[in-house]
Amino acid sequence: MAEDTIVRFKDVSFEHGPRKAILDEVSFPIRRSAKLTLMGQNGAGKSTLFGLITGAIEPEGGDIHIEKGLSIALSRQVIPRDELKFTVREFFQKVFPKKMYNIDPLIDDVLEVVNLKNHEKVHDRVMSTFSGGQQARLLLASALIQKPDLLLLDEPTNNLDKEGIAHLTKFLVDYEKTVIVISHDADFLNAFTHGVLYLDVHTHKVEQYVGNYTDVVVEISARVEREAMKNAQMEKIIIAKKEKANFFAMKGGQLRAVAKRMREAAAEAEESKVEVRREDKIIKKFHIPCPANLTGELLHITSFKTIKNYKPVIKKKTISLRKNQHLLLKGPNGIGKSTLLESLANGTAEGATITKGVKVGYYRQDFSNLDFNSTVYEELAGAMDKEIEGDMRHVAAGFLITGDLIQTKIGHLSEGQKGLVAFARLVLLKPGLLILDEPTNHINFRHLPVIAKALDEYDGAMILVSHVPEFVAKIRIDDTLDLEK
Repeated sequence: MAEDTIVRFKDVSFEHGPRKAILDEVSFPIRRSAKLTLMGQNGAGKSTLFGLITGAIEPEGGDIHIEKGLSIALSRQVIPRDELKFTVREFFQKVFPKKMYNIDPLIDDVLEVVNLKNHEKVHDRVMSTFSGGQQARLLLASALIQKPDLLLLDEPTNNLDKEGIAHLTKFLVDYEKTVIVISHDADFLNAFTHGVLYLDVHTHKVEQYVGNYTDVVVEISARVEREAMKNAQMEKIIIAKKEKANFFAMKGGQLRAVAKRMREAAAEAEESKVEVRREDKIIKKFHIPCPANLTGELLHITSFKTIKNYKPVIKKKTISLRKNQHLLLKGPNGIGKSTLLESLANGTAEGATITKGVKVGYYRQDFSNLDFNSTVYEELAGAMDKEIEGDMRHVAAGFLITGDLIQTKIGHLSEGQKGLVAFARLVLLKPGLLILDEPTNHINFRHLPVIAKALDEYDGAMILVSHVPEFVAKIRIDDTLDLEK
C-alpha cells in the first residue's frame, strides 16, 4: 500500500443474496487524515461498505488491505438488547479492548461533543432509562470516545438538534485522523469533508470525487443532465433514420440496401444512448388522502406527560385538532416527544381522546411499527381497505419500490427504503390523523422537498416532530406545542 493509504479496496465484489449485487470489482484507496462523505442512493449499499471496512462482513471477491494496527470505530444505529441494562460507564468501558481507569472525565468530554447535557452525574445511570434520541447520542459518543485512526459515522446528525450538530461539526473539523460519513445533511458535510466516495447503485462501482458535498452533487447533476441531453439528441437521430429506412424499404429494389444501412445506423445510435442513472430518480409527487366524511374535532388533549430531570411531569393544556390543522411538537431530546406520539398513536395517552372511527397514520422514526418479517407487498396490502394490487403497485412505484423490491422482507431493506415504504403505506392507509416522528431521518435529500409538499397539502389533522428547520419551513404549521414551556 502507498505510504499514506490506510485502507485499499482491490477488485472487491459483494452480493446481498442472489441477484442483489452491491459491489462489482470495486477498487479505491482511503488516505490518512482524509475526511470523506459516502454518497449513494437508498439501498446502494453504503452501510455494507462500512461493514466490509470493519470486517463485520467478508467480501465475496477481491481484497481489502487494512494498515496493520489501524484502529477503526463505527457509530452503531441501535444499542444491543443486552447492553441496555449496562450503566453509562459500563457501556463506554465495553468499547475499549482493555480497562480504562480514567473513563469518567472522557465520558464527560464526549457527552459535551454530542450535546447531551450532563446536569447530573450520568455515569451510573442505566442505558434503558434514556429516550430514543438520547440513546442515539450515546451510541454516537461511544464511537467518538475511542478517537480511532478511522472513524465511520452512519447518519450521525439524525437525532441531534442544531446545537448538537454544531458541537459534532467542531469535533470533526478539529479531528486529525480519518473520517468517513454517511449523511444527507449538506451544511454539516460541507463544513469538514473535502472528498466524496460515490456508490453507484446502477453500476455497483465506487467513484471518487474531490470537493465538498455540494460541489459533487452539482457535478453529478450536471453529468446526468448531459447524459439526458445526449439521449434526447440520439432519440431524434434514431427516429429520423428509422423513418428513412421504412421509406427506402417501401421503394424496393436497390434502395433496400440503403434501408438496411439506415437501420444499422439507427441501431448504432440506440447503442450509444447512455444508461441514465437510475439512482438520480426522485420519488414522484404524491398526495396522502384523508377520508372525505371527516368532520368536527378529531383529537382532544387536556393534559400530557413530559420528562424533567428524568422524572415524569404532567402538564395541563387544552389542545383540539380538527380536519386540516397541523400541529408542530417541539422540545429538546429526552423531554418525551416520541413517547407522547407513540401513546397517541396507540390510544394509550392519558388526557387525550381520538374521536371514534378516526384512522391514525403513524410514521415512527425507527420503523418498528412495520413488521420486519413481512414483505413490502404484505405490508402495503395490509394498509388498504380493499386490496387492489394494481393500485398498490402504482403507489409503490412512485416511491421507487419496483421489481424484486416489492417481494423483499422489510428487515432486509436499507433504512432509507424503509422510510419510503412507510410513506407509501400512509398514502394507501388514507388516515384522518397523521402522526410523524422525525420523517426526514435516513431519507435521501432529493426526496425531502417532495415529502414536505405532500405534508404541507395534507388536509387531515397532523402532528409533526422534526429537528430539521428547513424541512419544517416548507410545511404549513397552524399551531406549535413546546413541551419545554
